[in-house]
Amino acid sequence: MLTKFEEISLIAKCVAADDRHAFGRLVDEYQESLRRFIFNLTGGDASLTDDIAQETFLKAYVSIRSFKGLARFKTWLYKIAYREFLATRKEMVAGIEAAADVADSNLNPEREAESKHDVSVALNSLNETERTLVLLFYMEDQPIKKIASITDLPEGTIKVYLSRARTKMAKVLNAL
Repeated sequence: MLTKFEEISLIAKCVAADDRHAFGRLVDEYQESLRRFIFNLTGGDASLTDDIAQETFLKAYVSIRSFKGLARFKTWLYKIAYREFLATRKEMVAGIEAAADVADSNLNPEREAESKHDVSVALNSLNETERTLVLLFYMEDQPIKKIASITDLPEGTIKVYLSRARTKMAKVLNAL
């Protein structure tokens, strides 16, 4: 994981010297978590994930001079990715199925698959905004302040959406 100083140094090299290797290092650092976030947003559509991730990094590279450094580079990337997702969602098939990434489970393969399905069904019961916020908060461990920056929603609104989403998901999971 890059320190904030290393991150700023790499960004400065990109801006000052158009250093593609420095940007490549930033891509290497954040690619996995960004792709996981996009993958969950797209309901497990690997092809769409690839397209949005590629477009996100391309837009980040082209507009890196506009990065103000008020938040971490990762937060800025997530914001670009989220906006790119919103721009392409009209083209997505209705009824997104969210992919559940159950982290480090000790369940047997059958139970693990069943749990992933249950979480996927619960996530699918949420509207798009609720699902996005749940993914950012619970799966990507983003704090409310960064989620607000990514989604342009007020912090209070995010808390209300998360509360409603938890209630909806609990009802769905209890019914399964």
